[in-house]
Amino acid sequence: MAAEEELDITVSSCHHMVSAFLAMEPPDVVISFAREFGEGSITESVQSCIWHHCISKADLKWQGPYLKRFLKKLILEIESSGGLVLDELYEQYASYMISIQNDDGNKGNFRVLKTISFLFPNESSGILSCPKSKKLEVRLQCSVNMLEGDTGCSIWPSSLFLSEFILSFPEIFANKCCFEVGSGVGLVGVCLSYVKASKVILSDGDLSTLANMKVNLELNHLSTGNHIPDDLVHQKKVHCVCLPWESASEDDLRCFAPDIILGADIIYDPSCLPHLVRVLSHLLKHKHSHAKVGAGGRELDSLPADELVHHILGKGPVAYVASVVRNIDTFNYFLALAEQAKLVVADLTGKVEVSKFLPYLRSYQRSSIRIFRIHM
Repeated sequence: MAAEEELDITVSSCHHMVSAFLAMEPPDVVISFAREFGEGSITESVQSCIWHHCISKADLKWQGPYLKRFLKKLILEIESSGGLVLDELYEQYASYMISIQNDDGNKGNFRVLKTISFLFPNESSGILSCPKSKKLEVRLQCSVNMLEGDTGCSIWPSSLFLSEFILSFPEIFANKCCFEVGSGVGLVGVCLSYVKASKVILSDGDLSTLANMKVNLELNHLSTGNHIPDDLVHQKKVHCVCLPWESASEDDLRCFAPDIILGADIIYDPSCLPHLVRVLSHLLKHKHSHAKVGAGGRELDSLPADELVHHILGKGPVAYVASVVRNIDTFNYFLALAEQAKLVVADLTGKVEVSKFLPYLRSYQRSSIRIFRIHM
């Protein structure tokens, strides 16, 4: 394949294409990056890159139906534009047509293995979380069955955004005890561990979600602990807690004593909100004996953007919640409950700059996500 020599796989559009493929983004998203890489068309050089860096390295067990859909869409795209399709792509698609008879992977408790790639631009060298490779990869076993109730094992845009927030401000979370409410697949926990939080505690009320979360932590070379309080002294572990909000008591929550509480897309079910606010309230009541005064008591609006996320730290626990406001009445109900519980909810959306480490998190998704800081 002589065309392979023309490739420059170091360009950002190539990285974007490969990362979107590994995350199993919709084929149209991957193909749009492929066109950008080929400066408007999916050339043989671009196809060669797709073959070598995507298709040939894919795992049929975990990605079979996706691979079949992607190759079908890719081949149609190339043919419709009058291009030549590499023989390898035709042959691989024919192989999938034979080996993957049932393309409906959405039925039943079907799991796929996605790789979430956080790509750090060259100018990110000053960010403490930036790895030497300029890339952080997180492998996650997750569900494609979101619409049939398997929401806890799905990857939601708000959790991707919250992870970017953590990587954008690693100094906030380093050496802090962090507790996530409704942890789902565990992505936020992996990022917290990466930025060297002193203790990471993940929680979920669903046992199957909790089991899947532990699998994901192990996939990312993190050992897991249980919810036994004495076990929390082992700081190298990520601790997994079964925590149904409706039955969690103040005594259950007191032992965790987190510095920072996190949550992604947890403000969605009106029937759960009273329990959620009660849990947040108990976790935020904990006071630190080493608390320091921050920002001299200045008002939020008078603070520079880079101080907005820092000034509460040291006064007591603080929560960061990323959420899509799908129903304004539900969100207003949450705000009313928070006010009754004497919780202060500040909207940081647009006031802090979160680095876009995930190029395939599309602009319309980003624009719908809001991030809030909550404290007593």
